[in-house]
Amino acid sequence: MTSLTSQTPGHAPTEAGAAAAGARSGRDPFFDNAKYLAIVLVAMGHAWEPLPDSGRVVEALYTFVYTFHMPVFIVIAGYFSRSFDLRPERVWKLVTQLLVPYVIFEVAYTVFERVVERPSQPLTIVDPYWLLWFLPALFIWRLTTPVWQVIRQPVAVSVAIAAMASMMNGIGGDLQLQRVLQFLPFYVLGLRLRPYHFDLVRRPMARILSLPVCAVALLVAYWAVPRISTRWFYRRQSAEELASPVWAGAAMTLLLFAAAVVLSACFLAWVPNRKLWMSALGAGTIYGYLLHGFVIRTATYENFYDHAFLETPLGRIAVTVAAAVMVTLLCTSPVRRVFRVVVEPRMKWALKPKPKPAP
Repeated sequence: MTSLTSQTPGHAPTEAGAAAAGARSGRDPFFDNAKYLAIVLVAMGHAWEPLPDSGRVVEALYTFVYTFHMPVFIVIAGYFSRSFDLRPERVWKLVTQLLVPYVIFEVAYTVFERVVERPSQPLTIVDPYWLLWFLPALFIWRLTTPVWQVIRQPVAVSVAIAAMASMMNGIGGDLQLQRVLQFLPFYVLGLRLRPYHFDLVRRPMARILSLPVCAVALLVAYWAVPRISTRWFYRRQSAEELASPVWAGAAMTLLLFAAAVVLSACFLAWVPNRKLWMSALGAGTIYGYLLHGFVIRTATYENFYDHAFLETPLGRIAVTVAAAVMVTLLCTSPVRRVFRVVVEPRMKWALKPKPKPAP
C-alpha cells in the first residue's frame, strides 16, 4: 500500500509477460494492479460499515472481504521488504514514509473530528485513529525484518505470537499492539515468499480453482454472519474481550490465518498480469488509503446514510460503486501531486550535511 511496497528490479516474478514489462519499467504491473484492487475492497468495506440494516447478504460480503483484504496488502508489503536492513539511510526512509505521515494524519483527523463532529476529540499519537493503525504497524514490522530473516520457521513463530496475543488481555491500545501482533504472520509470510510462489497463483489452473473456493467461502460467510462477530476480523481484541473462551483466540487465529492465505491466493489469481489503466493507480494506494477516511466519515456525519434509498439493494450497489470511484480518484496523479508533501515528505532539511571528503 505504501511506497514501502514499491518494486525494484529483481523483485518481480519471473513469468514471461509480466517480467518483461517489469524489466522495462522497474515495476511489475501485477503488484500495482493487486494493490489497486485491494484498496478498492478496503474502501468498499469501510463504505458498507455505516449502512443501516445492511442485511445478511451485505454482511456476508463484508465478512468475505475482511477475511483477506488487509492480509493481502500486508503480504505484499512483506514481500517487498525482504532486503530491508537497519542501515541509517533505510531507517530514515522508514521514518519519513511511515512515522511522519502517521503523525501528520493523526493530527489532521483529530482536527477534522473536532470541527465536524466531536469538539472534544483528543489527540492521542499512541492510539491510532481508525484506519491509521497500519502505518505504525508497518513501521514495527519492518524494524523486526532482520530477526525473521535469521530464525528458523519464522512463519510458525509469528503465528504462535499472534495466537498468544489473542489469548492475552491487557495488551492495550498503544499503537494498537494487539492488531500489530495478530496481523504479524502475514508480514512474515510475505518475507518468506519468492517470485515462483506468485507465479503459481498466476497460472490459469489457479484461476479456475479459485472459483469454487470463493463460492464456498461466500456460503460459509453467509452462514457465519449471525453466529460469529465480525470483530474477530479486526484483530483489535483478545478472545475474552470478545466474550469467548481463551482457547478460542488460538483457534480463531489459525482459522483466520488459513482462510486469509487461501482467499488472498484466490484474489491474486484474478489480478491481471499486464499493464493496464489501474497499474498507475496502484503506485498511489497510500493516498487512497489515508484520504478516503475523510470522505467516509463526512458522509456518515452529514447523515448521508440516513436516506431510505440506501436501505434498498440498488442503494447498496450505489454505495459500493461510489466507494470504488471515490478511492480511484484519490489514487490519481493530480491528488498525489497536491498531497505528496504530507503523504511522502522527503525532509532533506532534517538531515545532517554529509561530511566533505578530506583534501
